[in-house]
Amino acid sequence: MSFTHVTVGTNDLSAARSFYDQVLAALGWSRVADLGDNGSIWGAGKPAFFALKPANGEPASVGNGVTVSFEAPSRAAVKAFHEAALALGAPNEGDVGERGWAPNAFAAYTRDPDGNKLAVYSFTAE
Repeated sequence: MSFTHVTVGTNDLSAARSFYDQVLAALGWSRVADLGDNGSIWGAGKPAFFALKPANGEPASVGNGVTVSFEAPSRAAVKAFHEAALALGAPNEGDVGERGWAPNAFAAYTRDPDGNKLAVYSFTAE
C-alpha cells in the first residue's frame, strides 16, 4: 500500500507557498498546481504534498505527535532542505545526522510556518 498524497493545513497560504517552494526544491520537487486561495500542491512530476486552508473554514491546527516526513534523494539534499528551512526562520527540531533505527537513516527535523512538524530522510550510504 502507498499513499496518494499528504496534506497539511495552513492559515497563511502565502507563507506556506514561499516556505514549501524553497524547502521542497532541495528535494527536486516543485509546485505543480495552485488551488486559488485554498492551497497549493507540490511533487516531482505528480501531486504528492498539499498545503490547504481547512475546508470546514475553521483555523488550521497542528496534530500533536504528527510528523510529515519527506524522502530525500541524498544526504546532501537532507542538509539543503534543513538549511533552507532554518534560513526561512523555521526552528531546528532535530539536527542533521544519523538516525540509528534503520541502516543508513540520515535525517533532520523542522516545522513549517504553521507549526506542522516536518522530517526529511535519506537512506543512502555516506
